[in-house]
Amino acid sequence: MGAVALAALAASALAASGSVKRPHIVWKPIPFGAARRAETAAYDRRHYGVNTWQLRHPRVIVEHFTAGTTFSSAYYTFYSNSPDPEHHVLPGTCAHFIVDKDGTIYQLVRLNTVCRHAVGLNYTAIGIEHVGMSDQQILRNPRQLQTSLALTLWLMRRYHIVLGNVIGHSEALNSPYYRERDPAWRCQTHGDWTRADMNIYRHDLVRLARADGIKTAFAAPPAKSKC
Repeated sequence: MGAVALAALAASALAASGSVKRPHIVWKPIPFGAARRAETAAYDRRHYGVNTWQLRHPRVIVEHFTAGTTFSSAYYTFYSNSPDPEHHVLPGTCAHFIVDKDGTIYQLVRLNTVCRHAVGLNYTAIGIEHVGMSDQQILRNPRQLQTSLALTLWLMRRYHIVLGNVIGHSEALNSPYYRERDPAWRCQTHGDWTRADMNIYRHDLVRLARADGIKTAFAAPPAKSKC
């Protein structure tokens, strides 16, 4: 498939018709009590200008990989709520879901709660981590990939998130929803889930949607980064 066709698929959005079954999800919560909620509200106020720990009307899904080999190592990093090694601030990092190598989906945080997983987007983004060391490792693992796609498709339908807003962490700066008030943090991103690999992932999402009888439409192209 050529680059133009892939770009078109990457810009597709799911139409309002059709239905998507909720995949099996294991609820394995991390502590998110009053102190962590207060830290999250303070973080949102400082970086986004909104004073809340609540995730309302998510518009973006961000795909990540853990850069580790086990579910437990990622889980306990998020569980500990320790200051992150990059900026040394609280709340600690977290994601709403982790997809393990065997295809098990774990949910760590309720979907009405902000998780700190992508600078500039946490206020409106659901974060999905995948146990693995690279995008390609996940793309080559059929069990992990298929449950990841099923989870993402279900979230898209639940929150009416268009395919163009299903992005890899490395694409965050091109999101029309990117917002960062702190100059020291602005324009920061990470290398996980490159655009090329996300084009493959989004193509598979379109194929899965069509297999389930869900039509596709087109959405606006990615925004141009100001960085």
